[in-house]
Amino acid sequence: MNTIYDLIIIGAGPAGISSAIYAGRAKLNTLVLEKESIGGQIKTTSEIVNYPGVIHHSGSGLMEDMRTQASNFGVKFQDAEVTSVDFNGEVKKLYTNKGELKSRAIIIATGASPRKLGFPGEKEFAGRGIAYCATCDGEFFKDLDVFVVGAGFAAAEEAIFLTRFAKKVTVIAREPEFTCAKSIADKVLAHPKIEVKFNTEIVEASGDGVLNHCKFINNITKETFEYTASEEDGTFGIFIFVGYQPQTSLFKDSVDMDNFGYIITNENMETNIPGVYAAGDLRPKVLRQVVTAVADGAIAATCAERYVSEEKERLGIKDDFEPTPEKVEKDTTTSTTNEVIGGQSKLLNDNLRNQLKGVFSRLTKAVTLVSIVDESLPKSIELRDLILDISNLSDKLEAEIYKKGENPAIENKINADKFPIVAFLDSDGNYSGVKFHGVPGGHELNSFVLSIYNLGSDGQPIENSTLEAIKSIDKPTNIKVAVSLACHFCPDVVVASQRIAIENQNVEAEMIDLSEFGDIKTKFKVMSVPAIIINDKEIHFGAKKIDEIISIIK
Repeated sequence: MNTIYDLIIIGAGPAGISSAIYAGRAKLNTLVLEKESIGGQIKTTSEIVNYPGVIHHSGSGLMEDMRTQASNFGVKFQDAEVTSVDFNGEVKKLYTNKGELKSRAIIIATGASPRKLGFPGEKEFAGRGIAYCATCDGEFFKDLDVFVVGAGFAAAEEAIFLTRFAKKVTVIAREPEFTCAKSIADKVLAHPKIEVKFNTEIVEASGDGVLNHCKFINNITKETFEYTASEEDGTFGIFIFVGYQPQTSLFKDSVDMDNFGYIITNENMETNIPGVYAAGDLRPKVLRQVVTAVADGAIAATCAERYVSEEKERLGIKDDFEPTPEKVEKDTTTSTTNEVIGGQSKLLNDNLRNQLKGVFSRLTKAVTLVSIVDESLPKSIELRDLILDISNLSDKLEAEIYKKGENPAIENKINADKFPIVAFLDSDGNYSGVKFHGVPGGHELNSFVLSIYNLGSDGQPIENSTLEAIKSIDKPTNIKVAVSLACHFCPDVVVASQRIAIENQNVEAEMIDLSEFGDIKTKFKVMSVPAIIINDKEIHFGAKKIDEIISIIK
């Protein structure tokens, strides 16, 4: 690739997107790379109430707004994983799974990931009782006991959030007191559903298939105590919030770091390499919050702009880059200026319908949405209404609605074994292997729309090597992606699995809303999402990219 960017930002969390906003506004030719979905760790935060000027927002909502701001300034985004770097020379080189990229300046904003404790049973019961994301997995512990391990802001905040679902929440803190702000610590201590045990650590967790036993120790008195789930409950939850591990191993031989893997910078976010900056939670700092991350990003981008300008002036390079903004408007719940389109689904408003019309205007092939309606299930009727509503937004979309038992041939064709159901037929009327069991609201509306787009057009760009790997799957394969509609990581897994089905007739990929299918949750002992179930036999937990899913299948 011959393009030399002014700035490439590695990471699309708060620090990375803040950098992008400031760089885009300064008219730098800017590219943001993210190996997973936009947003970083903040997407798992259910509510933000301490960000100046924002009275109340969700983590994912705030990041969507920030991404929109950056796009409106002409910043480009690419889904790519950096595998190695070369920061020597005036032009920095990044080697990714999508090819080589070059830039005059780099901002490293790869953030941090939840730290594991490493106690016996932690790895074995991850996804089966042990979790790291309350927003994603909290609903699976309704009316069960839950332990929250940690004493910082995240532990305190998520303990309060989990009281929405849990019968009781017990905070396990090895420290003698909370290490977060007193205001939130006091809320935890005063909450009627929360008990706090200071100077306490988890020793081990165990169970038969799912978590049902754990042991703790008081690190002062050395007394131990144990908890076993009641026969009625059968299981319980352990949510771990003990800080984060900086995601910087890729750069260990390229920039200076401290003994804990945090990248060392000065107050201008400059590393020891000219033109290379670091921002966000991967730096040594007193406070790791959204507000400090976006401040780092703004400083890094401002200093990078100055560096790039000086370099171009020194090299006699004429700066003729003119950004092309991607005008993306924020979705609102009401609309006064957009065309009003009648619809039947309460999940869509007029603004969203207009946005979807824009997406579906790019369809080049017909897609038929087939739903078998079980009129005894309210969710089946709700899904029917959504399908009818969406099918009215494009002449390339058609809805076929049948009552359960009315058309056995079509039920057999799409393997209608669970309800609610909607299946996609291609332009030739063939079953594409794409199914949704549940109403794709919340984050899953994104996967529903993208799967329509991928079936009804050339689809999202995909590497030739990945496409060849998909085509080489030569055995019948069923993929069930178990999700919750509150999970921020699930849609990418659903889209990737269904793209495999679209490209290979041997594969069927189903989205399963676990809240509607307790039998599947029980059978496969699913207590965390996304969960990928292959051929109703093996199960894999956590976010996976398309190449990883292909490897699992093979």
